[in-house]
Amino acid sequence: MSNLLFFLIASVVKIVLVIFILLTAVAYTVWLERKVVGHMQNRWGPSRVGPFGLLQPAADGIKFLFKEDLTPPHVYRPLFIAAPMIAVICALTSISVIPFGTSITIFGHVVPLQITDLNIGLLLILGVTSIGVYGVALAGWSSNSKYSLLGGLRASAQMVSYEICLGLSLVGVLIVSGSFSLREIVESQSGHFWGFLPKWNILYGWQFIAFFIYLMAAYAETNRLPFDLPEAETELVAGYHTEYSAMKFAMFFMAEYANMITVACVATLLFLGGWSGPVGGPPFLQAILPTFWFLAKVFVFLFLYIWVRGTLPRFRYDQLMAFGWKFLFPLAVANLVVTAFVVAYRS
Repeated sequence: MSNLLFFLIASVVKIVLVIFILLTAVAYTVWLERKVVGHMQNRWGPSRVGPFGLLQPAADGIKFLFKEDLTPPHVYRPLFIAAPMIAVICALTSISVIPFGTSITIFGHVVPLQITDLNIGLLLILGVTSIGVYGVALAGWSSNSKYSLLGGLRASAQMVSYEICLGLSLVGVLIVSGSFSLREIVESQSGHFWGFLPKWNILYGWQFIAFFIYLMAAYAETNRLPFDLPEAETELVAGYHTEYSAMKFAMFFMAEYANMITVACVATLLFLGGWSGPVGGPPFLQAILPTFWFLAKVFVFLFLYIWVRGTLPRFRYDQLMAFGWKFLFPLAVANLVVTAFVVAYRS
């Protein structure tokens, strides 16, 4: 088999597998959230459809597929239809540069566990996710509804504000690792210091403040509690997706949970050492353990997401903006300056 043909087949297989796994993970992240928050609130959560409610995501998907798709007559139809598509396409595209393991050898060919390896992978993720705000803003505007418009405006201001803090929190990691490539950033965190501590950026790179900033900005970027002001059911009915139903409504939730998984993957790669972890045993086990450690760290990050939702109340909007501009932004700039001095001193 020629190298070109093998590359094409491997690329198609990886795309299909990653999209399937991502959509399955999105569905079962919803199930996990409902179960975990249910237990936190002393109730069962999904329990009737399948054992432990495991088939509830499939039931929800079938319901959305066959539910009547209503389009109100007063909306601007082209953008009303395009908005959820923009949101979900941007959410799914960013996963294409996420490396979720090392490499495996198939028929003598080395196949990296990543759809595509770009030397500016982090910039691509930031660029694509920033375009995703257009889906939310256009949904609010095209709905021609006051509740939806307010939700879209809130989302735009919130995402633009916290995106600056999120970007600044990552600059320190880039200074420490010296690369925009996600794979090279992970490789720079291999090994240990002081004999037993992993050289993760959150520890060895002194980026624990940057991790906190990233965590807060990620909550706001994905419209999650305590920063879910664009939806705010008690104020705006459902915010920017008030007028949506059936699959168009479901696409916004697919985009939200896919973005959650993406920011969890980025946090794992940049701060928590990616797929690095104890590896041993037979060759087969050594091949799958790095991916296992990567998925385990992503799961812990997602569990933290859900834990915060079941614990903290929603901010007021003035508190949200003040927290971003008056606290996170100066803290991110200070962390960047200190990191630059530390790296210059080490070199």
